[in-house]
Amino acid sequence: MEWPTPTTTMTNMNEYEKLVIGMNNPRVVIDNVACATATIVKVDSSSSKHGALMEVVQVIADLNLSVKKAYFSYDGRWFMDVFYITDRFGRKLTDESVLSCLEQSFDTGNDESRGSHTGREKHTVVELIGNDRPGLLSEVFAVLADHNCGVVEATVWVRHGRIACCLTINDALSGGSVADAQRLRRVESRLRRVLEGDLDDARGATAVISPAAVASADRRLHQMLLADRDYERGSPAAPAAVSIQSWAERGYSVLSVQCRERPKLLFDVLCALTDMEYVVFHGAVDTAGDSARQECYIRHNDGTPIGSKEERQRVVRCLQASIERRASPGTRLELRTPDQPGILADVTRTLRENGLLVTRAEVSTKGDVVSIVFYVTGASGRPAVPEAIEAVRRWVGVDRLTVKEGEVQRWRLKSVGGVEAEGGVGIGLGYLGNFVRRNLYNLGLINSFS
Repeated sequence: MEWPTPTTTMTNMNEYEKLVIGMNNPRVVIDNVACATATIVKVDSSSSKHGALMEVVQVIADLNLSVKKAYFSYDGRWFMDVFYITDRFGRKLTDESVLSCLEQSFDTGNDESRGSHTGREKHTVVELIGNDRPGLLSEVFAVLADHNCGVVEATVWVRHGRIACCLTINDALSGGSVADAQRLRRVESRLRRVLEGDLDDARGATAVISPAAVASADRRLHQMLLADRDYERGSPAAPAAVSIQSWAERGYSVLSVQCRERPKLLFDVLCALTDMEYVVFHGAVDTAGDSARQECYIRHNDGTPIGSKEERQRVVRCLQASIERRASPGTRLELRTPDQPGILADVTRTLRENGLLVTRAEVSTKGDVVSIVFYVTGASGRPAVPEAIEAVRRWVGVDRLTVKEGEVQRWRLKSVGGVEAEGGVGIGLGYLGNFVRRNLYNLGLINSFS
C-alpha cells in the first residue's frame, strides 16, 4: 500500500500566520519502545476548537489504523490524547513511511490541507441518498459512465432500506475535475431521477454535486444518515450496549459503550457525538480480544450535561445507529482489475443480473488499477447463493475476484449483560471509570480519584 506524502501548506502565509499555526498545531510523540504490542502516539495541543479530538481520530482512521487502548483529556484550552495503535493486522507500526505520514498528518493543521495531499481538489464530489432497490447502484454508475465521468473513489452504505453514497468523480477523458457546469447539472438531474425511481415512493431522494473536496467519505456519510434520521429506524438487535449516567458533582454526562471490537469503532462513536454537538472532555478506550469498552465524559457545546430522559434516549439511539452503519452482512467480494470506462457499471450490472444485492461498497483507484470491495446478499437479505457468486467470478475473471465470507455482524453483542440501553445501571463508572478518574487526578483536574 502506498502512503501519501504530506507537503507544506505554509508557502503563501506571512510570518504571523505561521506563528499562530505553529502554536496551535498538535505536538506529536510516537513511541515504539514502551509497549511490546502497539505503537503509542501522544498528541497534545492548545486548542479551543470544537472537534479537535475528532480530527485526531480521523487521521488514525484514514490511515486504516486500529485503536487498541486510549485515554484523552481536555479542559477547554488544552487537550492531551494517548493512543495505543496497531495496523489492520493487529501489529505495531514498523513501516517508516506509515510513521512519517502519521506524524506529518497532524502537522497539517486542518482537514482541507489533508484533502489536498491526495489530489482531491482536482475531482468532483457526488452525494446521494434515497430509498434502496435492486440494481440502483448499477443505474447510478451507468449514468456517470454515460456522461464520461470516472469514479476515483466511492463509499456506499445501505441501512434499513436507505442508501447513502459519497463518490469522488473526474472527467474520464482529461482526468481532472468536471468543470462544465451544464454537464454537471445534467448528471445531477439524471441521478436524482434514478434515485426517485417510483415517484410514489421518492421520499428524501437527494443528489448533490459539489466541486469541494471531502476530507473523509465515512465522516460525510455519518452526517448524511444522521440528517436522514436513520436512528429512528432501529433494528431489534442493537449492535452495542450504551448507557448514560450523570456525574452531577462535576457537571458531566458519562457515556459508556460496550460492543465487539472492530476497526474504526472509536471514529464512529466520535462522529455521532461531534455531529450532535457534544464535547468529549475526558475518556478512555480499552479492548480485550474481540471486546471493546469506551467511556466518555461529555457536555453540550454550551457546557451543560444531558438534561432529560428523552435526550438521553435520543443519544443512545444515535450512537447505536452510528456503530451499526458499518455493519456489512453478506459475502465480501474483492476485485482488482485494470481501470477502464464503465467498469463499475458493468460489474454492478452483473451483480444485479445474478440476483445479488449490495449492502456496502468501497472503491478506490490508484494509477491504472481499480480496487473494489462489495458486500453482497441474496434476495431479501438471505445469504448469497454460491452459484450466483461463481457466475460473477467467471464474468470478471476468477483470478481477479476474491471471495470471503462476510462479517455477518460478528462484532455484535450476543448479550448486553444486563446493561440498560437508556443507562440507569450498567457499565459506566465501574469498569473504566477509575481509570479515567486516575488520569484526571494525575492531570490535576480533580482532587481525588477514589
